[in-house]
Amino acid sequence: MPVFYHPGDGDEKAALLQLLRNNPRIRVYDELYSQLRELIKSLNPARALTPEELTVAIERHLNGTPPEDYGVWVYYPWAEKLVHLPGREEFIAIRTSRNLHKITREERDLLQQKKIGIIGLSVGQSIALTLAMERIGGELRLADFDTVELSNMNRLRTGVFNLGMPKVIIAAREIAELDPFLTVKCFTDGATEGNLDEFMTGGGKLDVLVEECDGIDVKILSRKKAKAMQVPVVMDTNDRGMLDIERYDLDPSYPLLHGLIPDIADLRSLKHLTNEEKIPILGPMAGMANMSPRMKYSLGEIGKTITTWPQLASSVMLGGAMVADTCRRILLGQLQASGRYYVDFDELIQ
Repeated sequence: MPVFYHPGDGDEKAALLQLLRNNPRIRVYDELYSQLRELIKSLNPARALTPEELTVAIERHLNGTPPEDYGVWVYYPWAEKLVHLPGREEFIAIRTSRNLHKITREERDLLQQKKIGIIGLSVGQSIALTLAMERIGGELRLADFDTVELSNMNRLRTGVFNLGMPKVIIAAREIAELDPFLTVKCFTDGATEGNLDEFMTGGGKLDVLVEECDGIDVKILSRKKAKAMQVPVVMDTNDRGMLDIERYDLDPSYPLLHGLIPDIADLRSLKHLTNEEKIPILGPMAGMANMSPRMKYSLGEIGKTITTWPQLASSVMLGGAMVADTCRRILLGQLQASGRYYVDFDELIQ
């Protein structure tokens, strides 16, 4: 995770200077003035300030503080980059200024108090990044045990230099590079029976659970936990734009995944199923009866011409948008529904 240095604190400034002396390869990015220009403009929306007026306003805003001592310096050790930013509140105000008034300031402040957990960081990566970009949630908990393989990169946004890297770490780093003030907690063992309580409640109970994992046992167990804790669950299945919403917070008696989950006494028996063995159980959960023709055909080809079910980047990106929008509306009390919904472009656009 990034390291913060507040130059107004003498000890932290000394540590920052020592860091630069010890690491001459660090690249320094100081665009403080451009950020303060944006801040001043956002505080004076009714008037177009001249360049000279902006300069005077920035100097007034600095109020005698040397520019290099203003705000915070953020060091990204994995990239050997040091970035100069305003303080937390000003950074958030600038970065979210173009959300107004689709998201009001009051809604922004409410959203940053919320905690969202995401299980599964292939499809979930797009969701996590969209949540971070829109600043939906002040804390994101990410769980996935897997590392990036080349075939994942048909839908997972990363570079080839990250092959072999844990998916959780890749997502967490990208979020930190976008907004270092967001809290990100990583569960690199994935969501398991042993850590789900910590994932759901450690540091405060989740406000929304996003479930995007492949393991049937975790799909079921995480919902049982969410239902017991009255946490809503959202899931995108990225075929025909299928979206599931389960509002256990509003209706604790709501059936797991709309009643599509079979009664299985021993969930541990599901851990080592082959893809072919998963299909009879996963079929109703994944809406197999209503899948697109190509997805149905693909499932029949698993173990013959392909090794697992296909996922397309366009569908995954759409899912990221749908889940982020759904989470925002749930957290703001604008959506109360449970159910299964489709945003199927093949039907909508012909």
